[in-house]
Amino acid sequence: MFNTAYTSVLKRSIRTLWIVLDEMDLMWIPVYRSWRLNERHYGVLQGLNKKAAAKKNGAEQVHIWRRSYDIHPPALTITDPRHPKFDPRYAHLKEAGLPCTESLKDTLSRVLPYWNKVIVPRLKEDKKVLISAHGNSLRALVKYLDNISDEDIMELNIPTGIPLVYELDDDLRASTHYYIGGKTEIEK
Repeated sequence: MFNTAYTSVLKRSIRTLWIVLDEMDLMWIPVYRSWRLNERHYGVLQGLNKKAAAKKNGAEQVHIWRRSYDIHPPALTITDPRHPKFDPRYAHLKEAGLPCTESLKDTLSRVLPYWNKVIVPRLKEDKKVLISAHGNSLRALVKYLDNISDEDIMELNIPTGIPLVYELDDDLRASTHYYIGGKTEIEK
């Protein structure tokens, strides 16, 4: 049973967490939300689906931006209405700390401090935590936990909606991990 849950400040992960907690009859456990668990910021691609982004920028270029470890899409301007400074969820943050675009490397740099300062202390208390986040924030965390190379992380895909369990050793490094669900669901 989980003792604590963590999620981003984006609706998708919050709603997913609600469903999981409700199904597990754990609606009562503490839930902490942080922008540091948000999905990667896609800069000028923000708000576009893959098809629209490919039509505008070319499929190959969009693939490079999406899958590369250290290449990010062009940044939003600070005056772009899609910039996080215009979103009330981030009003408590300094504008300089808000991303205008991110690579997976940047996403890892955002997620890792939260992991180390907030989640790791709970794990050291022998707590079992549940994290409901997004494909790229989770890819960044998996890269760290499994010590995946910059090249190999490009191929890692974390299926949406399939629980991924990590068992950690005493040093909080991954001893094993596995998906919950049948092979058919995972391969979809």
